[in-house]
Amino acid sequence: MEKTQETDVGKPPATMASTPSFESRELFRGHREVYIEHAGQCYRLQITRLNKLILTK
Repeated sequence: MEKTQETDVGKPPATMASTPSFESRELFRGHREVYIEHAGQCYRLQITRLNKLILTK
C-alpha cells in the first residue's frame, strides 16, 4: 500500500496551488459580515459567535 502525504488541517492541499486562496481577515477587514455578488444574486457571508462561517442568499 502506498503512503500518501498528509496536509495540514485547514490548509488547502497542494493540488489547489493554482486556485486563489484568501485569508478571511482579507475579506472581512474587521467586520463580522460581507456581501458577495454572484451571477446577479447577493449573498451574505458572516462569522458566527463560534467563529464559523455561514453563507446565505
